[in-house]
Amino acid sequence: MMLKKMLISQSTSLISSNFNRPFSSPFYHSSTMGLKCSKRASGQKSGQGFLSKARDRGKPRIPEVYARRAGERVIEEEAPPMLEPLPSWKVSPGQAHPLGVSKLETGVNFAIFSQHATAVTLCLLLPEREMIELELDPQVNRTGDIWHLCVEDVPHSNVLYGYHIDGPKGWHQGHRYDRDIMLIDPYAKLIEGRRVFGDGSNKTAQFFGTYDLDGLPFDWGDDYKLPNIPEKDLVIYEMNVRAFTADESSGLDSSIRGSYLGVIEKIPHLLELGINAVELLPVFEFDEFEFQRRPNPRDHMINTWGYSTINFFAPMSRYASAGGGPVNASREFKEMVKALHGAGIEVILDVVYNHTNEADDKYPYTTSFRGIDNKTYYMIDLENNGQLLNFSGCGNTLNCNHPVVMELILDSLRHWVMEYHVDGFRFDLASVLCRGADGSPLNAPPLIRAIAKDSVLSRCKIIAEPWDCGGLYLVGKFPNWDRWAEWNGKYRDDIRRFIKGDSGMKGGFATRLAGSADLYRVNKREPWHSINFIIAHDGFTLYDLVSYNTKHNDANGEGGNDGSNDNFSWNCGTEGVTADPQILALRSRQMKNFHLALMVSQGTPMMLMGDEYAHTRYGNNNSYGHDTSLNHFQWGQLEAKKEDHFRFFSELIKFRHSHQVFRKENFIGKNDVTWHENNWDNFESKFLAFTLHDEDGEDIYVAFNAHDHFVKVSLPAPPNIRRWFRVVDTNLESANDFVYEGVPGVGETYNIAPYSSILLKAKL
Repeated sequence: MMLKKMLISQSTSLISSNFNRPFSSPFYHSSTMGLKCSKRASGQKSGQGFLSKARDRGKPRIPEVYARRAGERVIEEEAPPMLEPLPSWKVSPGQAHPLGVSKLETGVNFAIFSQHATAVTLCLLLPEREMIELELDPQVNRTGDIWHLCVEDVPHSNVLYGYHIDGPKGWHQGHRYDRDIMLIDPYAKLIEGRRVFGDGSNKTAQFFGTYDLDGLPFDWGDDYKLPNIPEKDLVIYEMNVRAFTADESSGLDSSIRGSYLGVIEKIPHLLELGINAVELLPVFEFDEFEFQRRPNPRDHMINTWGYSTINFFAPMSRYASAGGGPVNASREFKEMVKALHGAGIEVILDVVYNHTNEADDKYPYTTSFRGIDNKTYYMIDLENNGQLLNFSGCGNTLNCNHPVVMELILDSLRHWVMEYHVDGFRFDLASVLCRGADGSPLNAPPLIRAIAKDSVLSRCKIIAEPWDCGGLYLVGKFPNWDRWAEWNGKYRDDIRRFIKGDSGMKGGFATRLAGSADLYRVNKREPWHSINFIIAHDGFTLYDLVSYNTKHNDANGEGGNDGSNDNFSWNCGTEGVTADPQILALRSRQMKNFHLALMVSQGTPMMLMGDEYAHTRYGNNNSYGHDTSLNHFQWGQLEAKKEDHFRFFSELIKFRHSHQVFRKENFIGKNDVTWHENNWDNFESKFLAFTLHDEDGEDIYVAFNAHDHFVKVSLPAPPNIRRWFRVVDTNLESANDFVYEGVPGVGETYNIAPYSSILLKAKL
């Protein structure tokens, strides 16, 4: 009697270590654990043919995807004497374009680029059946550097697929081929892996490409339209899809917490806050368990930020509700975009094209690009044994300006615009995109130009994080073709330093408030090319900025070596948690001072999720690996701050929206602003006041006092017959700290408290 081998873990699980049985999947069952057969495509010169006879007929073959996990034991189990009959699969050469999976009249076409491969095998895992391996004939199934095959009668959905690819073994030449590894198609539009975020029982899941060629088009609605908000009018809210609603305090059903649908449920909060654009931390498919592949100081953490891309086309499948999988993730992402657009909120994606999840050469995690064509996809050092170059700080650097990689990135961006209707992109470590194949900076990077000039991307906001981990700092110098905006790191630093009371910062502070003309008044650039931010996901929260002098990253397991040391923070007198009412009051004032500075600055403001209720990470300024309350939005704390901190932040955002003087199309000139200052060169001066002039006479007077003592100022005369009304005084308690319509009775002088700021409006 024949014997069939099955792998069963010591915990009696029927799921193998390197293959994931998707949550609630209808077609993965223990009865199909071993392949009944593996078949190879015919190499007939006609390009047409049937699959040849099964390899090792009479013996089931368990492929590499079912590789044994350490600690598993092999048992022998009786099997039926006959295998189930296998269908015949008719194949034809197929076509080279488009890359990925597409539907032809004759079947389903598969196309993948690999310049240096010598053998390519397409692997299809079919519903309720077996893995089929189709070996491509380079004489028939290759056009240039693209391998392709059309398979007739293969299902149009519910099929998982990947590739085995072999090629030269010359490590020193940059090759990393290993035919035993299942590889994901870089052009896969959907990715199947584990279905539930953070499911520790399935942490070693295998990822496959999948597709849905017969799915109905998404109904965007007859009255649907894009918000098309001018850059100067944006107020951006940087947020994490999962962390926004993952906490139980969200009050949402457990099936949608941490999902795209969860974001929809909280749109009323975004509207109440007043923002009109969300910048989503990475939503491309990533592996949250990447830190747990081997023992290391970070193996207790879960990647919750997502800066470790597996695939550039597929939405993160575990952000689907109820473990719904990739097809549902795609649909629900569109539902989220549609709902946000319906509320007048644009969607900007934080995209990571500078590196992938495949790590370095010491601890590689080959899932796709590395095994397909490492020499093409990554920057390598041919003078150092073909080692990967690392300008990303993550072990590898995508070879972005190689024509093939550049087209991959452009195709990915177009896909998110056309398929998902997103409004823009923020490019992580965008200076990497300005490097050549050897890592040297390029004066006119082809990719950066192509993105700026692309017709599909013409309506999109494109924002660079203009630095990388190799020291290429391009703030104000990013090659832009008059289109690229930038995260203004100098704005962040100068605002932080002035507000906390550093000497010598008045001139820099004024320059940043005025739109950073020293950086962006070049060619046709405007103030809104400066994305002004004080806080972002990477670094202290706003509360921690005023509560900690140093980072406290012990929970990360890296001995405090991770995270920035240059935070320009001030704890207001005590490090961390305190009950001292004076220190707490000072911290509250400082947070409001920061927010006022951000909202009165020329340029495009961006704030971080949670700062509207003073979220704390307890001094951790690099919380990328904590899927806990450290990162999760705390809705209970929001409710506790609704009438104080949140109200101030929300009302001030709305005040900015309603006053054009803060949102100039062009850089301000002498007729737009009066600086009430004759003390620019005084290194110890920490006071700044100015008036923004309004065409209708409703001028705005703003003053910041970063001294530790009161400053009594003489106010300028308001225009015409108007009087000054007090809108903001951060030294006053709520609700007097912000009064939208203004409070009359302001005299000719104003005594401004230490570490506080005021805003006055001229009214009749």
